[in-house]
Order: sequence, then structure tokens, then C-alpha cells
Amino acid sequence: MYNDLKDKVALITGGASGIGKAIAERYAEEGMKVVINYHSREDEASELVESIKAKGGEAVAVKADTTNEEEFLSLFQKTIDTYGALHVMVNNAGMQKDIVSHEMSTDEFDKVMNVNLRGTFIGSREAIKHYMEKKYKGVVINVSSVHEIIPWPHYAQYCASKGGVKLLTQSLALEYARVQIRVNNIAPGSINTPINAENFSTEEKKKEADGFVPMGYVAEPEEIASIAAFLASKESKYITGQTIVADGGLSLYPSHRNWEYDELAESFTDEIK
Repeated sequence: MYNDLKDKVALITGGASGIGKAIAERYAEEGMKVVINYHSREDEASELVESIKAKGGEAVAVKADTTNEEEFLSLFQKTIDTYGALHVMVNNAGMQKDIVSHEMSTDEFDKVMNVNLRGTFIGSREAIKHYMEKKYKGVVINVSSVHEIIPWPHYAQYCASKGGVKLLTQSLALEYARVQIRVNNIAPGSINTPINAENFSTEEKKKEADGFVPMGYVAEPEEIASIAAFLASKESKYITGQTIVADGGLSLYPSHRNWEYDELAESFTDEIK
């Protein structure tokens, strides 16, 4: 669909499964050369590379922990060594964990922040550094979440990290707009990915999840990948610093109220006993 993407190079963190995998497949279909970063899903990353090659595409898989700066820099250098350049950086690696906030340790908080926000910063910084050196109008695409907008009980660290990604995106976009380096953000809602598998593990749970979305269904990763292709292409060349919310209308009526304390609330008073 986007002819200008042919032979361009993309690096996708967390690219072995879910949204990252769908983006890698879509970019390969567009004729791009794809570097698929993975942390622990080596088999899935290898299978994805072989699948892309079998269809005539170009791809390599590179292991790296994106919270480790040294490993991330090695990943970036591997991309340059393999394909000679980088045109599109996709910061997709992320994690979430259900933890009651007053029981959350600082280590648990830091782990999510490091993956979701620190890793996104390192990836963005290195890509922009490359674009500045080459004087190239490059693209950075961050994958955030609808929870950069909607608060979510038990996921305070996740929401904080994704809110940070939103403002990081806007700040970098403004800083480098004059040299035409574009930085944008995708905020998915309910997507059928491995990280959300438990929420869709039974027919009843799937029906409930679908019903929670105004449009009536949980999206597939390919629907997010189509946005990533658009943002990488020249069709979006006048768009920077923006978040495209792809949530089926979920953010139009956020109702993530925490019900677990309803009974407990009756025992709370204005005084310390």
C-alpha cells in the first residue's frame, strides 16, 4: 500500500509476538527490512523470521533486554551492521502486572517503568541520534496504551509509564520537528495478544471483554499494525507528536472503577483508631 516504505529498515522492540509481531509482518509485506528484537521468545522470533523470508521478505531476530542500555546499544548497532541504516524505530516492548498499589514494592514499580518508559526513551534517543548524524527525516513510533488516558486500579505503575510515553513522544516531537524527524504514538485499547490472553481464555470472558468495548469487539494486532504502517509512510508526513488512540471507543466512557473495596468502605472512619 505504501510504496515509499520499500527497502526501508525498521527496528521493532518486543517484535516476536502480539502487536510487535503484527507490525513486523505488515512492514515486511510493505517491502521493508525488519529487525525483530526479542527478550525471551527466541523460538517465536526465529519462526517469524523464517515466515517472513519464506514470503520473500528480509528479516533478522536479535536478542536484547531493552531495559539494559548496553544491550540496547548492541541491538541498535546490529541493525546498522546488518542493513546499513535505520529509517523507522518502533518502541513496542512493554509489560503489565496486576498489583494492588499499597502492596506494590518499589522494585515492582521500577520494573514496569524501566520496560515501558526507560526502554522507549533509549530506543527513541538512539534512533534520533542516528537520524541527526545522517541528516535523515526519520520516524519514531511508540506503542503506548489507552491507559495513558484511562486510570486503571491495580496498574498504577503501568498507567504512569504509559502516561510518560505520551509526554516523551510529544516532547521529542517538538524538539526535532524543525528537522522533520517525526515522533508519534499509538495507544491501543483491548487487543487480542498474549499479554491479555487470560482475559479471553474462555468464551464467557471473551464475550465480557467484547461487550466492554463500545464497538463490540476486541481488536486483533493487525489493526494496530495498519496504523504503524501509515505512521511510517509519507502519507503521514505532516503528523508528529500525536497519539492515535485505537480502542474501539473505550476511552469515550472509561469505567475502570475499583469495586473490591465496596464492603470495606463501610468500616472506614475519619479518625485513626
